[in-house]
Order: sequence, then structure tokens, then C-alpha cells
Amino acid sequence: MTRDAGLDLVKWLAMLSMLIDHLRYLWPDVYALFVIGRLAFPLFCLGIAANVVRTRPGELFNEGNARYLGSLLAFSLLSEMPYRLLSPESATLNVMPTLSLGLLVAWGVHHADRNSLLLTVGTLAIALLLHRQLMYGVIGVMLPAAFVIGLKAVRWWPLPVALAVFANSRNRWLVEWGIVPETLAMLAMAGGAVVLGLALLRQPMPCTVWPVGRWGYWFYPGHLAAIYLMKP
Repeated sequence: MTRDAGLDLVKWLAMLSMLIDHLRYLWPDVYALFVIGRLAFPLFCLGIAANVVRTRPGELFNEGNARYLGSLLAFSLLSEMPYRLLSPESATLNVMPTLSLGLLVAWGVHHADRNSLLLTVGTLAIALLLHRQLMYGVIGVMLPAAFVIGLKAVRWWPLPVALAVFANSRNRWLVEWGIVPETLAMLAMAGGAVVLGLALLRQPMPCTVWPVGRWGYWFYPGHLAAIYLMKP
């Protein structure tokens, strides 16, 4: 499969914005770090959706998909300890379980056959049961599928924008602070991430982008552990 430089750039931006977000554990008073971090989750969901739509509809059960899901599930487990060490007060799991369930729903929307429909319904039922424990909740689980729809038909791009904003609306900062400039910037950044990501995928890249390979899975638990060790 041909390497997509735009997709690699989306992944780099997702990882960079996530790293910037988590630097607030070192500098908790720099609120701008958290706002910039709202780019990360929508861009990761877009990366999942872009990988899904590049596969042939109707070929859900294959070795490549099994490896993809297996990697997300494995790193869901591997990432929980560094996430819990860095954020012991968090009421949710790390972000990887949300992305894993999101991949299943995205497959269901993309393949759109009987088995895929059952997969989607079952996954959403699990997401509803785990809503409080999942980072970004059931809406976050639905975001990769919304991106699949937006990638297939550009007129549907407002759908992932809306879900990205709603997924961030359950953040504790919004609950505690209400509607203030900082929280409005947070929601705007989440919605803007969708527009930015879709634009990057639709425009030819004039430069070479260093590929994000399977090593990218290690970035999430690795940077969490590194920041924890650097904390004063």
C-alpha cells in the first residue's frame, strides 16, 4: 500500500499535540498546553479512519485487521500503568481503549454488511456500559466512524466536527469553569482539529514526511512514563 505523507503528518501532529498537552503535568499553570492538546484525540481518530477507508469494503476479517486491533488492545493494557502513575486522580482509563472500540465501530460503518452491523451494535453497547470509564466516552468511540463518513463524502464533514466538540464537552475543566475564554478555546481547537486534519489528507504534500511506523504505538506509554519520571 502506498505511503500517504498527509496521513503521516496527521499522526505527527497528533503525537506532538499530545506531548504538549501532557507537559502540563510538569507546568500545571500553563493552561495553553491543555488547549493545544485538544488537537490530539480528533487527529488520532482521523488516523484510524484514514487507515480503515484505505481497505476494501467487505474484507473485515483478515490478518491485517487482526494485527491492527491486537496492537491497540495490547497497548491499551501496556499504557494503563504509566497513565495511572501520571494521573492517579483520573476517573477514566487511558485513551487507547476508546480508540480500540472506535476502530471496531469505524470498521462497521466502512464495511456495512450484516457482520459489520452486529459488530457496531455490540461495540456501542459495550461503550455505553463503559461510558464513565472511557476517556471521551461513547461519543469519542463514535468519532472514528464519523471520520469514515466524512472521508467518503466531504459534505458530511460537520459530523466529526460536532462529535469532536461534544467529546471534549465532558472534560472536567468545562464542568468546573463553565463557559469562559479558555474552555471556548478548548472546544474550538477540538473542532478545528477536524478541519485541519481533513485538509491535510486532501492536499498533496510538497515535501517528504518521516513515516510513523509501528514504533508510534510505543510513543504513548513511553512519553507518559518519561514525564512521570521528570515530575518534581
